[in-house]
Amino acid sequence: MSNENREVILSIKHVDITFETGNKKKLVAVKDANFDIYKGETFALVGESGSGKTTLGRAILRINPCSAGEILFEGKRISGKISREEDRNVVRNIQMIFQDPAASLNERATIEYCVSEGLYNFHLYENEEDRVAKVDKALKDVGLLPEHKSRYPHEFSGGQRQRVGIARAMIMDPKFIVADEPISALDVSIRAQVLNLMNKLKAEKDLTYLFIAHDLSVVRFIADRIAVIHLGEIVEIADSETLFRYPLHPYTISLLSSVPMPDPIVERTRRHIDYDPSVLDQSGEKRELREIRPGHFILATSREYADYEYKLQSM
Repeated sequence: MSNENREVILSIKHVDITFETGNKKKLVAVKDANFDIYKGETFALVGESGSGKTTLGRAILRINPCSAGEILFEGKRISGKISREEDRNVVRNIQMIFQDPAASLNERATIEYCVSEGLYNFHLYENEEDRVAKVDKALKDVGLLPEHKSRYPHEFSGGQRQRVGIARAMIMDPKFIVADEPISALDVSIRAQVLNLMNKLKAEKDLTYLFIAHDLSVVRFIADRIAVIHLGEIVEIADSETLFRYPLHPYTISLLSSVPMPDPIVERTRRHIDYDPSVLDQSGEKRELREIRPGHFILATSREYADYEYKLQSM
């Protein structure tokens, strides 16, 4: 399906996010971020630790304020000052799955209360019987049993706790979910289970995901499109297949060269490519996100864009 015919659910437009450090210097965490997320897709935001990906995810949830630009959800601005009613609408329709399933759950509360908290806050149930039925269904949807609701988070494994976190987000019946490295704290053996669960729920509930990660091998499995972020700047955006087959930006190429290969012979012989920013155009011209082929965007100056075009033709 061409992107022109798809419904945009979330737009990031020229977003800057800055923080003040202790000596009142400004730290630019995200710089001129631009991208659209289409309804029903999984859009991945990939980069190293400290690249600004979680900062941007938290800005969508109105936790981090934008210092410039705007964020639109279903065509309405949700960044900056908005009404209390609009703020509640954001909380209701945009949920987050956190990186650490242990830290994101209240250890003193039962699983029933952890999952029910959103229902209580928005009174999304008719009576007590209806609330319990919704909790039971949410737990069943993520592969847990209704009898688990009387237990506490510390009685569960990491994978089970993350399932509770997913149930807590899903019970709100949201339209959009920010998944912030949802499997990085889990054992390798159960990562695939959680990813399969997320894909299953996406299909059943017509969800849209922003999937934040640093591991490109995971992203290839779950994402429809990928944006690569480096030091707060989006350097490349493409659909998953294109990004893995035709990476253009030197930073993307460096990231891909770090992905472990399942073939031991290939793994032994492959070479990691270090990212060297000195190979980029040093003329001082401002870099812009430019479309080099349909749906494939690259951050480049005019000279770099010409070089990428030549490289693409020779691939």
